[in-house]
Amino acid sequence: MTEGDRTTMPRHRSSPRAAGALLLAACALPACSANPLASSDRDYGRRIAAPERTREIDAFRPEDFLTRPTRTLDEAAAEADALRTRAPLFDDRARVELAIEDVRAAALSNNLDLRVALVAPAIARARLSEEEAAFEATFTTDFRWTETDAATATDLASAQARVQRLVPAIDVPLRTGGTARVALPMSRSSDNNQFRTLNPAYTTDLEFSISHQLLRGAGRRANTHAIRVAAYDRRATLAQTKVEAIRQLANTDRAYWRLFRARAELDVAQQQLELAQSQLERAERQANAGAVPEIEVIRAQAGVASRLEGIFIAHADVLRTQRELKRLINAPELDIGGQAALVTTTDPEPVELLFDAEGLAAAALERRMELLELELRLAQDASTIEFTENQALPLLTADYTYRINGLGGTLGDSFELMSDRDFTDWELGLRAQIPIGNEAAKSRVRAAILTRLQRLRTQQARQVAIRQEVYDAVDQTRSTWQRVLAARQSVVLNTRAFEAEQRQFGVGRATSNDVLEAAAALADAQVAEIRAITDYQLAKIDLAVATGMLLGAAGVRFDEETYEPANFQAAKDAPPSDKPDDQQPELLEATTSFINVAPEAPKPDRGPE
Repeated sequence: MTEGDRTTMPRHRSSPRAAGALLLAACALPACSANPLASSDRDYGRRIAAPERTREIDAFRPEDFLTRPTRTLDEAAAEADALRTRAPLFDDRARVELAIEDVRAAALSNNLDLRVALVAPAIARARLSEEEAAFEATFTTDFRWTETDAATATDLASAQARVQRLVPAIDVPLRTGGTARVALPMSRSSDNNQFRTLNPAYTTDLEFSISHQLLRGAGRRANTHAIRVAAYDRRATLAQTKVEAIRQLANTDRAYWRLFRARAELDVAQQQLELAQSQLERAERQANAGAVPEIEVIRAQAGVASRLEGIFIAHADVLRTQRELKRLINAPELDIGGQAALVTTTDPEPVELLFDAEGLAAAALERRMELLELELRLAQDASTIEFTENQALPLLTADYTYRINGLGGTLGDSFELMSDRDFTDWELGLRAQIPIGNEAAKSRVRAAILTRLQRLRTQQARQVAIRQEVYDAVDQTRSTWQRVLAARQSVVLNTRAFEAEQRQFGVGRATSNDVLEAAAALADAQVAEIRAITDYQLAKIDLAVATGMLLGAAGVRFDEETYEPANFQAAKDAPPSDKPDDQQPELLEATTSFINVAPEAPKPDRGPE
């Protein structure tokens, strides 16, 4: 090669430097001038809390949160006389009356735990859509700019060359285990070879190719395994969501009846205070008349004081149970820290119910979502076994390509020659990969089979546990009904005994202690009756849950297909927030569209009770 030959070569020595500089600039652009070789604080996410917040435990100082100055026990005891005539504890609060139907509807619309559960089906459906998208066609393009400068041993070879190559293509995955491809490679090449006929030369090739698995990965079942798994997961998620909905609505019903019990016990405690005050007034009148000694007045005063403790305990129980109900229904107008007093307006129905335990157990085996979820998992396991057995086969791939070639001094000439289809070629190939031993694949097959066997045992154990749960719930309803009958009789007899003690005190044959003890026995009987009736309601709720149903005449229907979060972008971009849900409506809209309450069924005519 002579120096004169070098002068006729295309000059592009500076092109690699320019291309490299351009590539570095493109890499640095997304980093916004940050050093791509060093770490940055932004790599670790947004700082949510200062480090001190997670490293220090603050000391609780009660005096920082007081609403009134502190008082000693002696100072507070001075108000004891005023407490004896204190009005009912809820008279100065706003009263909100709630029926059991109102509570259920509010829980369906606002319960936070239920809202969390209702998002799970949408997530599962998105994952199923992700697996289905695996068979979407893909458009690809590959562009290459190549420049070479190499020493040559003959004038027949080019020392310097420049090639631009563009390969647009469409890849179509096949559900049977292969890929079809349509590509149109195009190139422009030029060099300093003086013997070259076309310089520059353009090539255009139309390629049709298919690559297909013949053993491992072959067949529709093997390639749609991920879709089946996602579909089973979606149905299992719906079953789990239904279980969570039943649990939350049952918890709401339980909270309602516990509030009923707490308020009824508070009424009994207030009634006991009134009876003790009446006894004190009678003792004072008779002591003033000289019919009884002064000790009877002191005993009556002690009885009034002892009843106050019961009122305060019952009052605290009411506050706790109504706060729990507020949390479950999460109504905007009923803040959990608000002062509104909740009043239950639905009375219990103490009607004897004789259940067919065998029929209920059979119904539970049909309706319990836990068993449906296990059936779905078993179907998923069967698909996994089939897939792992397929993956244990040798890998044998068949490739075929048919190509129509084009060449010309211009791009148009190259396309024209390609359209004439004068130059075609094809190629057929087979590729094989046979593992020696194949123990890893065999182990995966064994693990899949054992997983299915384990789940079959779990299914049997779950069926036995569900039957036990139903039988226990039936026995509980029967025993609580007997408690209701016994408590009712106890109230009747203790009422007679209390009235008799009052008459005996009136004629001087009984003391104030006798009257107060009879009143306390009556209160215990009344509380026992209230608790028995409430426990009977709770037992019916537990029985309904054990059978996979809800207590009440109205049903609940899930419209999972219509549920979508209102604003995906708002949910994605929103930073962590301490605001309650009612202050972030853009993240929680359309939740109630997920649930429809079935129309209220007419209640059967029970006849006279």
